[in-house]
Amino acid sequence: MKLSGNRVLITGGASGIGLGLAKEFVKAGSQVIACGRRADQLKEAKQICPQLHTIVADVSTASGREDLFQQATGQFKDLNVLINNAGIQNRPPKLLEKQDWFKHAQEIETNLAAPIHLSILFASYFTKQKNAAIVNVSSGLAFSPLAFIPTYCATKAALHSFTLSLRHQLKDTSVEVIEIIPPAVNTDLGGKGLHDFGVPLNDFISHIVQHLAAGDLEMGYQFSEKGRRASRAELDELFVAMNNRA
Repeated sequence: MKLSGNRVLITGGASGIGLGLAKEFVKAGSQVIACGRRADQLKEAKQICPQLHTIVADVSTASGREDLFQQATGQFKDLNVLINNAGIQNRPPKLLEKQDWFKHAQEIETNLAAPIHLSILFASYFTKQKNAAIVNVSSGLAFSPLAFIPTYCATKAALHSFTLSLRHQLKDTSVEVIEIIPPAVNTDLGGKGLHDFGVPLNDFISHIVQHLAAGDLEMGYQFSEKGRRASRAELDELFVAMNNRA
């Protein structure tokens, strides 16, 4: 994937992996539009990276996604890259206990419905561009889930499956379909301090940028790279080991 000369829209672009990728695309010479629900967080991101353009958008609703498509393509007619990065991770009680369904539905809408819907909205638009890409950010937990966050893991597994199908359907177009598969990364996903054990954000972003520039279509890092290449037997062993420790 060419990193320079693009017009890149990143959902969840105000912090964490989204902001890390945004800074790298800006550094490479691309124009980046970061979107998120919170205007104050987008303002802070712009202070960190003044070249950013920002759009306040809620991708957890169908109307929010449709509004984002109209606004982004209206302001940036040569937009050619979509990075579906927005995601939330809740920690529900055990499934036999009383649940707040809204939190499960929120994960499904943000982590799965949003990237599917946005991919559908942008795919035909991007086929009119000479070079375009849809980049979906899934998770190493798509391959070996943690049982205590089942809905989050299920959304990422489904996103991996959708990405494979989307890539096949767009293989004869100008649109590349790329999947970034993070391990646990030291960001505020799920809450401040919950991922302090994760790999350093800058190390992960540097690794991903190298693989994007090399033209790779699917890439992980450390744990998630091993997971995406593992056999079913290896994944079953990993699942047992991970969940016995959790």
